Amino acid sequence: MTRLGGAALILGLALLWAGGVRAEGLRILSLDQCADQYALALSGPDDRLFLSPRADDPDSRMGAQAAGHARVRPTLEAALVARPDVVIRYWGGEPRLLAALERGGVTIAGIDDATDFDGVRANVRRVAGVLGREDQGRLLVADMDERLARAASARASGSALYMTAGGFTAGDRTMVGAVFRAAGLRSLSPSPFFAPVSVERLLLEPPARFVLAFYDQVRADWRGPGRHPALRRLMGERTVTRLPAAVMGCPAWFAAEAAETLAAQAARASRP
Repeated sequence: MTRLGGAALILGLALLWAGGVRAEGLRILSLDQCADQYALALSGPDDRLFLSPRADDPDSRMGAQAAGHARVRPTLEAALVARPDVVIRYWGGEPRLLAALERGGVTIAGIDDATDFDGVRANVRRVAGVLGREDQGRLLVADMDERLARAASARASGSALYMTAGGFTAGDRTMVGAVFRAAGLRSLSPSPFFAPVSVERLLLEPPARFVLAFYDQVRADWRGPGRHPALRRLMGERTVTRLPAAVMGCPAWFAAEAAETLAAQAARASRP
């Protein structure tokens, strides 16, 4: 697209948004799969949703609820068609699109890269507030807190190494670390952030327990380090649980489901 064409689109967006008349419900544009989860969970019955192309992928926690809603790519052209009142984003949308949205006076509800459940609470409250759905936001937070309480009541303990099929682990300063802490476990990651795992080192110095995630995505990372045949044998009797991608791919309330599952499985595995 030429610079002139881009400028014309930005101008068109501004004119449409400035002159548009608000319908009864909101027009909500979601720019990525994580934003889809928030849009689906917090929108009202009269709102019109424009979701990302991945809204109903197998690793989408709210995928079943995405049926019947429009799918659009995070582009200026799609925004011109959607004419959103509110845009929700985690990582999606290029700078040019975001600049055009802001110039058009569109409210952008950003989802922060939370590394603990307080951050998730803030994300839910922020998006719920922008959408005027504070009561629904409180329900999501209450459900999350109930799951966290059940995770704590399992009284699991010990340590484990988190690992993905792509060969990555995660430490304390990530949402994965928050899930581990909520489940009563200590992460054995050598890094406080996300880091690649050395297959050779794991085979020489294997951890007592693994927590696997994203292994349900059969077509993704099918040749990743985490699927190495020697590792699969090692993991055979050392895996505490397998967490589905749908609860691990987004800093959202359903990360508490992962904590609850992990705590229950870890407590069960430690019983004599």
